[in-house]
Amino acid sequence: MGYSFSLGDVAYLRSGAGVAALAEVSAWPLTDPIKSVAQVRRLVGEEHAAAVLETVQLRRKAVGKLSGVDWLFTSDALQQASASIVARHRARRLAGLDVHDVTCSVGADLVEIARVARRTIGSDVDPVRLEMARHNGTAAGVAFGLARADALRPASRSGVVVADPARRDSAGRRAWKPADFAPPLDGLVEACPGRPLAIKCAPGLDFTLTPWAEEVELVSLDGQVRESCLWRGLGTGVSRRATVLRSDGTQWTVTDADPDELPTREPGEWIVDPDGAVVRAGLVRHYAARHGLWQLDDRIAYLTGDAPPPGVRAFRVLEHGPYTEKALKAVLKRHDVGRLEILVRGLDVDPDALRRRLKPRGGAEASVVLTRIGRSPVAFFCRAERIT
Repeated sequence: MGYSFSLGDVAYLRSGAGVAALAEVSAWPLTDPIKSVAQVRRLVGEEHAAAVLETVQLRRKAVGKLSGVDWLFTSDALQQASASIVARHRARRLAGLDVHDVTCSVGADLVEIARVARRTIGSDVDPVRLEMARHNGTAAGVAFGLARADALRPASRSGVVVADPARRDSAGRRAWKPADFAPPLDGLVEACPGRPLAIKCAPGLDFTLTPWAEEVELVSLDGQVRESCLWRGLGTGVSRRATVLRSDGTQWTVTDADPDELPTREPGEWIVDPDGAVVRAGLVRHYAARHGLWQLDDRIAYLTGDAPPPGVRAFRVLEHGPYTEKALKAVLKRHDVGRLEILVRGLDVDPDALRRRLKPRGGAEASVVLTRIGRSPVAFFCRAERIT
């Protein structure tokens, strides 16, 4: 849960004395918790020590996630905030529009929206987070309005509604049902009749429970699926989209409007494991068709082909055949494998337990892809390569 900030804490952290204290403490190593607390207390006094120490530690955790601002946030707000790259991507679809973020929290999305929207409003029920959002907007050099309001009673009557419902209860347990979100997803939709919506959710949400969503977008960053966004009233003519973002600024998108006709062929020279956003969005065939690949099995997400797409980590097939532990162990011994990566899909195999049983002890490195073609378990002995 972290430290519980007060309005007085935020006022101090925004003051000249607070800014100076944060700058000084941020240069300290803070490796010894007891010593660190004593040092900060000597610098700023008992009243402000916890707020200063917590803020410095949260800013360190935020490196690589949130960029460009000396942020103020709570632990929970940092955990739920979208990475700046992801928030920036979502904001591009809102460029030139009036936008109201009804769960703005400390403003991680609000800052990016305000850079491109015509007019931006943020609201939240938590006055501390609103004051943090005010600071973060000023630090980022963007302007937006703020209001204290319940998301189920929006403080605006028009424009796009953006929301990021909390998906954990007071004990920190993850909520999976939309009715258990805060605010509840259906209640949020009912509170905004006829208005365009962009609602951020966890990527594991059962999207059959959100029939009002005209488009479901899955977003990954640097190979990790980060979130989904449910869109309504901002139609692009597709119902499913996978967006793959990289920290180097590159990105690409595949949608269900793309072709999905694939050939039926024997395994090719390479195996490709599609990005998780593509798999979660149900767009494996569309991705494969774009890059001249095909499926090993029409119920398995592994793809194969003779030339993998650029920018992916693919697996060059050195040999393959029916999977048994005995046969696989012989292959590893023949190739002198000691460092072994095991990928599994479609089989009830625990990679870690299998590795312990195989006991590879050689000097070479290899990857093994275990899957099934039809009902037959198959092992592919591969070398992983980064395709440029």
